[in-house]
Amino acid sequence: MKKSLVALAVLGSFAGVAAAQSSVTLFGVVDAAARYTKANGQDLYSLASGGNTTSRLGVRGVEDLGGGLKASFWLESQVNVDAGTAAGSDGKFWGRRATVSLSGDFGTVNLGRNKNSTKLAYEDFDPTSATGLGSVENLYSNLGSGAGLGRYDNQVTYVLPGNLGGFYGSVDVAAGEGAEFSKSYSGRVGYKVDAINVSAAYMETGVNTKFKLLTVGASYDFGIAKPSLMYTTTEFGAAKQEVWTAAVTAPLGAGSVWASYSDAADKSTVSSTTYKANQIAAGYIYNLSKRTALYTTVSLIDNGAAAKFAVANSPAVAADGRSGGFDLGVRHSF
Repeated sequence: MKKSLVALAVLGSFAGVAAAQSSVTLFGVVDAAARYTKANGQDLYSLASGGNTTSRLGVRGVEDLGGGLKASFWLESQVNVDAGTAAGSDGKFWGRRATVSLSGDFGTVNLGRNKNSTKLAYEDFDPTSATGLGSVENLYSNLGSGAGLGRYDNQVTYVLPGNLGGFYGSVDVAAGEGAEFSKSYSGRVGYKVDAINVSAAYMETGVNTKFKLLTVGASYDFGIAKPSLMYTTTEFGAAKQEVWTAAVTAPLGAGSVWASYSDAADKSTVSSTTYKANQIAAGYIYNLSKRTALYTTVSLIDNGAAAKFAVANSPAVAADGRSGGFDLGVRHSF
């Protein structure tokens, strides 16, 4: 009897160790904002999902395999809080991320749908992380190529380990599987130590005519404020666009205030519709707790010549027109 009890105790201890070596976490963000936008004299009032951070629901887990090796998975879906529906590109339920990974002293290898390196790079130097009314992506163009700027299916990603003295980087390869702009190569390299962060990233996709994106950015945190500067250019055949973004973020009270200015210009070698546009945006985030915040954002895009860029949820804008808006929202994460 005593031996049986001892055996059960030993088995129970091993089960406890096994349980401690793996974990699964349900997580998400619920973000909604009352929003007003205007273009061409038309007003639009809406309830927008993800005004500050994209609303999402996900599950992730990790297992310690021993010897410094870990296996993990990450499944993440975008959610429309205003309508209670799933959102994302091309109707994909796990459209934000669906990966299985191995990590260790060598770094991390991710397999599956995920952000590519260039999107991660320009999100670092946009105060909105490329989300909402003031997102720098409002001015980014794929130049009519049909190429995606941010996430790719069938992607293999290698991420450098985090013990390289501040140097970081990643390389992505996405299998095209017969689709013109599904085959993609991208990579970034950067250096981040204490207050400084600098990086450069490049992406190329397409089988015949290549779509290319290059982004370079830098920021420095002075404590009282963190200014940043970023340059992004895209090319597709003879078409070319350049976007400069200058931004600053500063702590204020229980939150932070930010402002950005972006300038987009058509640099095509052969173009009959040369355009120019700029965006000025600002916002404030007030933290009610570590997981809940109130926020407000205001943004205005001024188009020149043939440009028709618009803020999110804007009425259709005419060439040489303006698009702007503001919102007030709440964000809760779990």
